[in-house]
Amino acid sequence: LYGSGGGDGSGGSGTATGRTGGSQGAASGPRSGGLGGSAPQVARWLGDIRTYFPTSVVQVMQRDAIDRLGLSALLLEPEMLAAVEADVHLVGTLLSLNKAMPETTKNTARAVVRKVVEDLEKRLATRTRATLTGALDRSARIGRPRHRDIDWDRTIRANLKNYLPDHRTVVPERLIGYGRAARGVRKDVLLCVDQSGSMAASVVYASVFGAVLASMRSLATRLIVFDTSVVDLTEELDDPVDVLFGTQLGGGTDINRALAYCQSRITRPADTVVVLISDLYEGGIREEMLGRVAAMKASGVQFVTLLALSDEGAPSYDREHAAALAALGAPAFACTPDLFPEVMAAAIERRQLPIPDMAMHQ
Repeated sequence: LYGSGGGDGSGGSGTATGRTGGSQGAASGPRSGGLGGSAPQVARWLGDIRTYFPTSVVQVMQRDAIDRLGLSALLLEPEMLAAVEADVHLVGTLLSLNKAMPETTKNTARAVVRKVVEDLEKRLATRTRATLTGALDRSARIGRPRHRDIDWDRTIRANLKNYLPDHRTVVPERLIGYGRAARGVRKDVLLCVDQSGSMAASVVYASVFGAVLASMRSLATRLIVFDTSVVDLTEELDDPVDVLFGTQLGGGTDINRALAYCQSRITRPADTVVVLISDLYEGGIREEMLGRVAAMKASGVQFVTLLALSDEGAPSYDREHAAALAALGAPAFACTPDLFPEVMAAAIERRQLPIPDMAMHQ
């Protein structure tokens, strides 16, 4: 009944008729606005039915569509949209309504999304750049460091055999120090993001982080979003708002196809970090998906699996696939935006990931 938008057409009209009696308009009853997501074709569909059905039938169908799909009329009116309190979740809802949004609302919607994105960048960008710059510097080890560049932890470990018990000291025959990251690209980062409806907040944060990482000269960052198809949004990374409006929330999931695309873009495995952000509900070929992860790790790629990149913690996810990835050395866990820079720093330095105890799923 609702086309490609994903409504469950079963039993809809009977429920709506019993509730409304087919006699009152959708706007005349005791209604209230919601903020749920919508199917992309709903606005056009609601307009089309006025051409083909009498008013009383249209009223019943409209009510059923609005209730079933959580369509919020508030978000389709520029005056009302400008008055709401914008946050990450509102952005996710706007993205799900993107194709249903009237032209008169789109400019207002972009302004709301841009405000949220700019606020997120102000909060996250400085710390992310500082953390990753330090990680890139530390990943370049040198053997004759200046005093201020000595990595004392690694130096002591490397010289424990030279411990003098009488003097209770270690004689450092070999110094290990931090290097300084070169001006050229040192690491390749691929952010591979599931754009199914449940991942809306993760898509927003991934777009912001992608833009921040892309602004760092020492990182070559690529952003890939996927459902059953794969879209490379790397060229849009200079403006995360364009990235967000280039996504299509909802639809199926083919992780295997997305990872195949990522594999095709890897040229320096030992210097590449792949971050898969997905709830792992795979609609593609499970064995091939796991085989691709194993192959990437065997080639030297640092592979990170995030069940979510949001403040809410782990969503519903496929535990079997999470366990299988953990067995391959790629544990799947939820990550907050504040923790993401530390996760990326650990991946760049090839050290153990800072996985929260409550969020680790193996």
